[in-house]
Amino acid sequence: MPINITMPALSPTMEEGKLSKWLKKEGDAIRSGDVIAEIETDKATMEVEAVDEGTLAKILVPAGSEGVKVNTVIAVLAGEGEDASAVTAPAAPAAQAAPTSPLAGEDVAKRQEGGAPAPNAAPVPPSAPAGASPPQGGRSGEGNRVFASPLARRLAKEAGVDLSAVSGSGPHGRVVKSDIEKAVAGGTAKAAPAGTSAAPAAAASAAPLATGMSSDQVLKLFAEGSYELVPHDGMRKTIAKRLQESKQTIPHFYVSVDCELDALLALRTQINDAAPVRDGKPAYKLSVNDMVIKAMALALRDVPDANVSWTDQAMVKHKHADVGVAVSIPGGLITPIIRKAEEKSLSAISNEMKDLGKRAKDRKLKPEEYQGGTTAVSNMGMMGVKNFAAVVNPPHATILAVGAGEQRPVVKNGQLAIATVMTVTLSTDHRCVDGALGAELLAAFKGYIENPMGMLV
Repeated sequence: MPINITMPALSPTMEEGKLSKWLKKEGDAIRSGDVIAEIETDKATMEVEAVDEGTLAKILVPAGSEGVKVNTVIAVLAGEGEDASAVTAPAAPAAQAAPTSPLAGEDVAKRQEGGAPAPNAAPVPPSAPAGASPPQGGRSGEGNRVFASPLARRLAKEAGVDLSAVSGSGPHGRVVKSDIEKAVAGGTAKAAPAGTSAAPAAAASAAPLATGMSSDQVLKLFAEGSYELVPHDGMRKTIAKRLQESKQTIPHFYVSVDCELDALLALRTQINDAAPVRDGKPAYKLSVNDMVIKAMALALRDVPDANVSWTDQAMVKHKHADVGVAVSIPGGLITPIIRKAEEKSLSAISNEMKDLGKRAKDRKLKPEEYQGGTTAVSNMGMMGVKNFAAVVNPPHATILAVGAGEQRPVVKNGQLAIATVMTVTLSTDHRCVDGALGAELLAAFKGYIENPMGMLV
């Protein structure tokens, strides 16, 4: 019996992904554990291993396809003794039918993820007979209904495109993603007139957070030919969504403090000079950021009431300090996590961070290596930034923004002196970390930075 290979959920929050590459072709023998494809999620490219054995009979979703929903059948495997050439593609399930509105599209996604059918899900439209002429603009022959893929509907809504004015190039005239992109790029797209939205009025309250001006509104402000359109990839969409939700739902407040670094820099030099040499290279080489990670973890250990996450039902109080570290990668950023950082040595943190940072830039991190965590550190000091405030990334309640260390005049014992000073700013979720608690956490951090020997005991 043929076996369906479906789009896997590579993380708890994954709803769709890009099938970036097939590593097997039709007719190849597949064994359990073979890597058959590469799937690109919002922040990582991951390999997909086969679970069953057989022959790859049909590839249903070609390489390079974006927006492939979780649980969509992407290929069919012929079992032992079956004729791979005789295997036919499975019929499209009802859950994959084009919805009549963006809200219905969300219902479809939930149903594809294995949930119960949504009560308001759109009925399955009958397929057009073979040889029928594609209806103009993706319209059916009945009423004013427009057939379009869920992704095309979402892009049209974001760009202010009237779907009825777009000619569909998909099966039976269905409007697909490329049709919307051509309409926007060609300047032929027209904003949907007021009151003609495909979604019912009741959907407005369930609509996603507003994302600012539509593409159509922005393009009207610039001369044609003076710009190019660069479509958002999954990473940029995820960053925009999460940080916008953060600023709209989390009441931020900020606390800044100056930390003197001279003692820390001297200790760092001593530790690096004492590093054993293995295979012609030092076993470790500490950075200031490694020591910042350790200091933040120890501060959370000492002030456990700040090592929390907010939920509507209860405060989540963490037993360990899992410190995320913002890493800039092409197209955005990602936050790999040093787990139980309060228990690890500086050298272990340094080596782990180097490995995570390298794999982050290659987009090879596993979801469990960048999802979760109890706090985060964002360091722009190496870019010459003196001071900034970072945005709290849920489920964290805090994030530490680290500026550059620079020589500044300071007063010591009534005398003017020169010291290397670094400004750090703690952003906190005021729902669970109050002002006094945030100040206590930052004071503990400052204590470890200015008396770094405390990180070694």
